[in-house]
Amino acid sequence: MLLRLSTLLLIAILSLPASLARSDALVRDEVARAAEIVDGDTLVLENGREVRLVGLQAPKLPLGRRNFRSWPLAEESKQALADIALGRELMLAYGGARQDRHERLLAHLFRTGDDLWVQGEMLRLGMARVYSFPDNRAAVADMLALESEARAARRGIWAHPYYRILDHREAGSHIDSFQLIEGTVLKAERKGPRIYLNFAADFRSDFTITIERRAGRLFQEMNVDPLTLAGRTIRVRGWLKEWNGPMIEATHPEQIEVLER
Repeated sequence: MLLRLSTLLLIAILSLPASLARSDALVRDEVARAAEIVDGDTLVLENGREVRLVGLQAPKLPLGRRNFRSWPLAEESKQALADIALGRELMLAYGGARQDRHERLLAHLFRTGDDLWVQGEMLRLGMARVYSFPDNRAAVADMLALESEARAARRGIWAHPYYRILDHREAGSHIDSFQLIEGTVLKAERKGPRIYLNFAADFRSDFTITIERRAGRLFQEMNVDPLTLAGRTIRVRGWLKEWNGPMIEATHPEQIEVLER
């Protein structure tokens, strides 16, 4: 029997306090004060180190990039993070890779005064989405539950059409963007080193999820078999690419949620 992903075990939670939503897998390390807010998911500490709030994707600002337009509610998201963290002493905790290729720290943040989980509060307010990676999966189930609560209440970004969940038939119009997409898997099959989850008959033009062999091991560790998803309605999150039609590569199981209909 297919075990639903850990995200679904928490889907019935109506409200999960951000101060309590944290994983025992997180290793608390150092305390530092937030000196500057870059955007809704990035800040700078007094010691000059930049922190990327791991597990979050906030609406993006241009930040010096040419011809880049701010995403809706980007300034509001930045202000929300400032209200939560600016000038506050923060505990940095880690649950996977500790820095990215830009040498930013990849940390979960907790306020030292009240132990408020900064990631959790941003999600509860609807000012960010869950954005996880195969080498940083700690606390993702808690984060998805908080995102689900905010989405149901239409808080923050979830009241704006820019961030709405797409039907799989709309995917081709949103290439090169991060999206949440829902649909019923028509066919699940393994070909060579990959598993393909196809959502319509013409796999060369319709939406597909691909799972590489190296990612398949992470699914196996969670006792999740993607080949059993045929006929199931699911939600997937990730960057849409053009590869025989619109495609999202699932690199870890938390990207996929099996939905009850």
